Amino acid sequence: MVVIRLARSGAKKRPFYNMVVTDSRNRRDGRFVERIGYYNPVAAESEQGLVINTERLAYWQGQGARLSPTAARLTKQAAKTKAA
Repeated sequence: MVVIRLARSGAKKRPFYNMVVTDSRNRRDGRFVERIGYYNPVAAESEQGLVINTERLAYWQGQGARLSPTAARLTKQAAKTKAA
């Protein structure tokens, strides 16, 4: 099954997450099909903390990809921010 989830990168105590499309059997930080955004929980005010390519997200959901719970929460948050 294809899933959309977060892959952790960044340094110790300084997390950075890529939102990726991957096969559910792959490791969390392993191989992925496509990177569709990123999430930086410790971003400064001048930096963007959450960026999602909504066109690619809609495409992959149309292909049957499922969102992880965290990715679903962040997608909802991005939609709310974009509407405001």
